Amino acid sequence: MEALFWGCLVGGILFAVVTVLLGDILSGAIDGVLDFLSVDFLNPMVLASFITVFGGAGIMLGNYTELTSWLQIILAMLAALVISILLYFGYVRPMENSENSTGFSIQELAGRIGEVTIPLPALGYGEVMVRVGASNTMHIASSFDKQPIAAGVRVVVVEVADGVLRVSELEERKGEM
Repeated sequence: MEALFWGCLVGGILFAVVTVLLGDILSGAIDGVLDFLSVDFLNPMVLASFITVFGGAGIMLGNYTELTSWLQIILAMLAALVISILLYFGYVRPMENSENSTGFSIQELAGRIGEVTIPLPALGYGEVMVRVGASNTMHIASSFDKQPIAAGVRVVVVEVADGVLRVSELEERKGEM
């Protein structure tokens, strides 16, 4: 029984070391292998922690208690299950929910405020800078009102048509900025 526990402990530690050193390479190689299971808690980190804790708890129970082999296995599995659940709900799941994307759709820009960087002629195209998330993006724009708009003027995106922002000069009320 001790060999099983040692094998799980050493295997779990080796998995952790290999994951730290070669994680990106392995992630790309086995990406989607367990997708058919489609169970969130079967995360490799959770499974590896279960195996490692099972081995470590089994070794400790074998060395410091006089319990039978079956009771050692059951208690080691319970300890591994508790630690894995704590790891999943305390680390893995919050990290999955915190992932951010910097991607956006140009259609989402309608209603946003921007600034003209290249003047917009009455019937032509220019360029507008719009803040998206933590960065500024530059987009081809045309005047919605068919009026020229100078560089540096604040505008509002009225609509997006054919990948071009159709903007109108922003009329700011006194006291607002």
